[in-house]
Amino acid sequence: MNIRPLKLAGSYEIQLKPLRDERGYFMRAYDEVIFREHGLSTAWAQENQSSSLRRGVVRGLHFQKPPHAETKLIRAVVGAVLDVFVDLRKSSPTYGQWDSVELNANNMNYVYVPRGCAHGYCTLTEESTVLYKVDSRYAPEAEGGILWNDPDLAITWPVENPLISAKDAKWPLFRDFITPFD
Repeated sequence: MNIRPLKLAGSYEIQLKPLRDERGYFMRAYDEVIFREHGLSTAWAQENQSSSLRRGVVRGLHFQKPPHAETKLIRAVVGAVLDVFVDLRKSSPTYGQWDSVELNANNMNYVYVPRGCAHGYCTLTEESTVLYKVDSRYAPEAEGGILWNDPDLAITWPVENPLISAKDAKWPLFRDFITPFD
């Protein structure tokens, strides 16, 4: 496993290392000891899976408010997505900034997104499945979001007219958002 820090404080890309032979491959997809050595969460409470059936689907930007805020460990197990995350932590040196990582089933990589970040993704392939672990159980009353195409955030999405849920189309702009994160 190769763990590389990203632009947002506390975020990382984790590159897995499959051992290949004529049969296929074997790889360690998660190692509690390695995560702990890097100061990363290892107390996963829930694992979720999301499937999209076409290119250009945008999901997000979602988060859970404290005390249900989530650290996420995200991986594409089918297809590819552009995974995007926005720092909502006022005390963070990267507050209000965003970053992205292409997650691709063939590249076998994860992104680790710390608590206090909004998260979403755009599908890059006709079929994609995203698997992600969270360290806090979902609480509907703690659900929040930021508008995916907020002009002030100026996220570079790979699609102009995405397929998006009615709920995701109504999230507030970042400038109108009152952060519950310190």
